[in-house]
Amino acid sequence: MVQVLLVLILWNTFKNNAEKVRVLDNLSNGFIKNLEPFKSNPAFEFIEGDITNLQTCMDACQNIHYVLHQAALGSVPRSIAFPLHTHAANATGFLNMMVAARDAGVQRFVYASSSSVYGDQPDSPKVESRIGKALSPYAVSKYTNELYAGVFALNYGMKVIGLRYFNVFGPRQDPNGPYAAAIPLFMDALLNNKTAFINGNGEQTRDFTFVQNAVQANIRACFTDHPESFNKVYNVALGDSISVKNLFAMLAKIAGKEAQPSFREERPGDVKNSLADISLARTFLGYEPQVKLNEGLEITFNWFKSTFSK
Repeated sequence: MVQVLLVLILWNTFKNNAEKVRVLDNLSNGFIKNLEPFKSNPAFEFIEGDITNLQTCMDACQNIHYVLHQAALGSVPRSIAFPLHTHAANATGFLNMMVAARDAGVQRFVYASSSSVYGDQPDSPKVESRIGKALSPYAVSKYTNELYAGVFALNYGMKVIGLRYFNVFGPRQDPNGPYAAAIPLFMDALLNNKTAFINGNGEQTRDFTFVQNAVQANIRACFTDHPESFNKVYNVALGDSISVKNLFAMLAKIAGKEAQPSFREERPGDVKNSLADISLARTFLGYEPQVKLNEGLEITFNWFKSTFSK
């Protein structure tokens, strides 16, 4: 999902007549073909590199006014299997970018956090000021980002805004690989007559958020002039939740299929229920999700149908 966000952010950035847009990506979670539409734009610059290298981060931040930091190794199961890889990309890489942005005099640093930081916090909806015990290395790495952002704002006067994404989905998500997300896996199964698997009993709930809503939050965070908006973290979500089982039923209806999922053992580290209170983002960023769940699923399904259907 990282590069999906990046591509849409690029479209919106160019709409705002940016003089220079520099992308740093190691392509571990995306494809160079997604960036092809921008290569002819003279304002576009691409650096293939890794944020675990401080000098690469320094080079990327030179003469840049705004940083929108989306780079991460996602997936709770991957973080449990490979905690060192997750820490290197999500914690060390994030710190490298913060240092590089500080030294380059970046005016604003907007970064992607995650709803995973709520951990075992039982309240619903989730409010930014109350989090629980982390349930995975991924959650720890994202909360580490928030802690570093806070101390960089405190000690270096940086204007920093964090965005806690809730289950972002949309076109261009890859259904392949061991850590693919639920929605692209469901779509692939429905389009190609495969078995769709649900981890656990399917009663777990999620606040699924169409990618364009997350892009809106990034753009608003980048350009907000609200004097109290900085040095905070905000939920970025639809503000509504659905069970995974009902999500599959909704997708099956969109696909015109009567398919039933197969249930298997639940995954360790998964949060049981997730619903966001988005009032803070509304107040300080003017955020208002424009694309509802069913519309977002239809857009995404049509893209998958045109791209992956056999």
